[in-house]
Parts: sequence; C-alpha cells; structure tokens
Amino acid sequence: MNEGTKVLSLRLANELAAEVANLARVEDVTISETIRAALYRYITTRRTEEDFKKRLKKRLEEDREVLERLAAD
Repeated sequence: MNEGTKVLSLRLANELAAEVANLARVEDVTISETIRAALYRYITTRRTEEDFKKRLKKRLEEDREVLERLAAD
C-alpha cells in the first residue's frame, strides 16, 4: 500500500452506491477513482465560494486560539 494514502471506510445508501458503481463501470475506472474524482471536484468548487472561505477563516481562528492555549506554559 502506498504510504501517501489513507484507507477510509464510507457508508452510502444502496441507491447511491449503485449509481457510483455504474458510473465507474461506464468510465472503466474503479469505484475508488470515481469517488476520488468527485471529492476533488467538490473541494475545488468549495474553495471558490466566498461563504465557505469565511467559515474556513473563522474555524482557523477558533482552532488557533485553542492550540495557543494548549501550548501555553
């Protein structure tokens, strides 16, 4: 197994799982590759949305505050 990968377990509704499997067969790729491609597209889309960027910055600030408190002597 590639050391640059992580194995995840994923639960899908039966109907969605069947659709993903069919997409993979039509595209002649693995189910994993089909899901990875969808996730890459989703992440790319989210990164361009201003509302997401605002929420992300807020989360970063909140996390930074907690980490700074944990690191304090």
